[in-house]
Amino acid sequence: MNKHQLGFWILTALVVGNMVGSGIFMLPRSLSEAASPAGVILAWAATGLGVLMLALVFGSLAVRKPELSGGPQIYAKELFREGSKGSLLAGFMSTWGYWIGNIAGFVAVITTFASYLTTFFPVLTSDKIWFSFGSMSIKAGNALTFLVCSALLWGTHAICLNGIKGAGRLNFIATATKVIGFGIFIVIALLAFQQSNIGPFLAPRSDASGNSMGLLSQINAAAVATLWAFIGVESAMVFAGRARRKQDIRSATIAGLLISIVLYVGISILTMGLLTQDQLIASLNPLVDGISAVLGPLGGKLLAGIGLISLLGSTIGWVLLSSEVPYQASKQGVFLSSFSKENNKGMPKSSLWISNAFGQVLLLSTISSSISAAFDFIIYIATLAYLVPYLIASLYHLKLIWTGETYSLQRERVTEGIIASLAAVYSLWVIVAGTANLKTFLLGVALIASGILLYPLLLKHQKSHL
Repeated sequence: MNKHQLGFWILTALVVGNMVGSGIFMLPRSLSEAASPAGVILAWAATGLGVLMLALVFGSLAVRKPELSGGPQIYAKELFREGSKGSLLAGFMSTWGYWIGNIAGFVAVITTFASYLTTFFPVLTSDKIWFSFGSMSIKAGNALTFLVCSALLWGTHAICLNGIKGAGRLNFIATATKVIGFGIFIVIALLAFQQSNIGPFLAPRSDASGNSMGLLSQINAAAVATLWAFIGVESAMVFAGRARRKQDIRSATIAGLLISIVLYVGISILTMGLLTQDQLIASLNPLVDGISAVLGPLGGKLLAGIGLISLLGSTIGWVLLSSEVPYQASKQGVFLSSFSKENNKGMPKSSLWISNAFGQVLLLSTISSSISAAFDFIIYIATLAYLVPYLIASLYHLKLIWTGETYSLQRERVTEGIIASLAAVYSLWVIVAGTANLKTFLLGVALIASGILLYPLLLKHQKSHL
């Protein structure tokens, strides 16, 4: 079984598909609230530069250390002496946190798919009581949403078990449709753009306390919103072990990033010209409202359809990624051995079953508001698990540059040293900004640390193979 089946275009589609998900539909509103047009543009420039540095780090590491595949968190073990307890613990804990964060992420994508489906099937929002269990009442809409989400999860599971090539092609088709659809939206928005809607290019904004925000404060607030647009930029790197050529990892990461930036920047800025600032801030679905203002209700339904296709592709990509992370870590000896089992298609069958079973439990969040609040809490504290691996990869790259390992030219070390340093600074800022406050940070650390409960199983396996 040849596992190296992913070429440049499939890898690029995985990057774009995982980056451009449900967030693109609400981003214009979030940015309009946070900053004036000047602040939005500068925030995109700052965030785009930071993520470009990360993309270059990911690409360089994929070529220089091809044996270390499975995502940026895998480099945690390389920050310590080879074979040491610190190396094993760091690799296990970072993989555990990143894995849990990714599962919560694909569940969020699936539930967002169900919310867009309500445009065509309003019954999914029905408040009719289906049945009661003790003090809990299950509404028909919630129960149907749970069934739809479960069907999407296990349908995607079956597709992924059938092989990486087929799943990758389906993701490519969905991503290509998404890019074409959003490209058409950008063209329409350019033709219908009303400069009067955008308001003053530089204008004050107010924070949650009502205090006026200057340009620098606006840039920071908008950059916090834009950083979530780039989660998934590491997708090609996660599948490095399945790439036909290691050089494709670097090329696909950068190409996917650039395509995503064009879509995000174009849509977030041009939507400001379709709706007034007040309309945009008040909108619950700014892209649909914006296109409906130009093309009428039919345009809104077409865009909702593109959203569904977008989310289908993202679901495939994130389910693949979530199973690949512990699978590759297990193969490298830093995660539980059961995750390394494959089927006859070369797919990580145990990892897929365990990851998706965990996801199914989280899908219970669609049944009641109390469970939904618990799921939102998991997403909230999983922030750190997403973001720390970016810093880990940057620090490991700096370690390689400092020691000179894999480098023959001094000029390369200097150039990549500057890139890795900028990526590390950006990663630190992302962690500080993304975790919002000390409570979020500490709870995120606790989520990652909870993996210590399973760590003895890894130690037991290691001892049995000595």
